[in-house]
Amino acid sequence: MVYVKWVFWVVFWLFWAAFFHYTLPQVDIVRVTDTYEKRIDFGENSIFWASPDVGNDGTLANRDVFFIQTVRANGSTMVYRNEDTGWSWPPYFKFDTSNLQAEAADQKSTADAPKWAAIKHYGWRNEFLSIFPNAVGVRPVSGPDAPKGVPWVNIIILVLFALVVLGAWRLWRRFRAKRIDPVVDSIESGVDAAGDALNDGRGRMRRWLDSWKPKHKR
Repeated sequence: MVYVKWVFWVVFWLFWAAFFHYTLPQVDIVRVTDTYEKRIDFGENSIFWASPDVGNDGTLANRDVFFIQTVRANGSTMVYRNEDTGWSWPPYFKFDTSNLQAEAADQKSTADAPKWAAIKHYGWRNEFLSIFPNAVGVRPVSGPDAPKGVPWVNIIILVLFALVVLGAWRLWRRFRAKRIDPVVDSIESGVDAAGDALNDGRGRMRRWLDSWKPKHKR
C-alpha cells in the first residue's frame, strides 16, 4: 500500500513538472540561419502542433507551417516551428505568425558575420517524434552571452501553483481531521472491542471445556 502511494505521488509530480516545462516560456540565444515554409501531414503527433492560423480552416489533415532554423553559440542546432496559438492552449494569444516569420528572417546571418537573437518559445524538440518548440517572440541581442532576462511569468505562475497546492493540502488536512479520522477511529475502536469480546468468549469457552476434564488433566 505504501509502495502504491509513493508511485502515485511520483507520477503526479512528474506530470506537473512535464506540463510546466512544456507550457511555460523559455528563451534561447541563437543565430538564425534560415526561415522556410513546409507542408506538414499531421499524424499521431498532432497534439504537439498548434491550431491553424486564425481565420483558416481547422479541419485540414495537412497545412503549411513556418519554421526557423537556428544555431546556438556552442554549435548545436535548434529548429522552431512558428504557429499561431490563437485562443487555444497554451494561452499565449499569438496571432502574428507572419510578422514573427518576417522578423526572424531579418535576423538571418552567417558564422562569419553573426547576428544574435533571443527567441522566446514553449514546447520540446524531439527528432524521433518530429515535434518542435513553437516560437512566440524574437528580438535582436548584443551577443551570445546576452542576458535572457528574469522569467517573471514563470515565477509568478509557479508561486501561484504552489499556493494553490498548499491551500488544497490544508483543506484536505482539515477535512480529514473533522470527517475521516473520527470515522476511522470509531471503526478501529469497534474492531478492538469486537476482538476483546471474541477473546473473552474464547476464554470462557476454554474454561467451560476444561471443567469437563478430570481434575488431574486440568
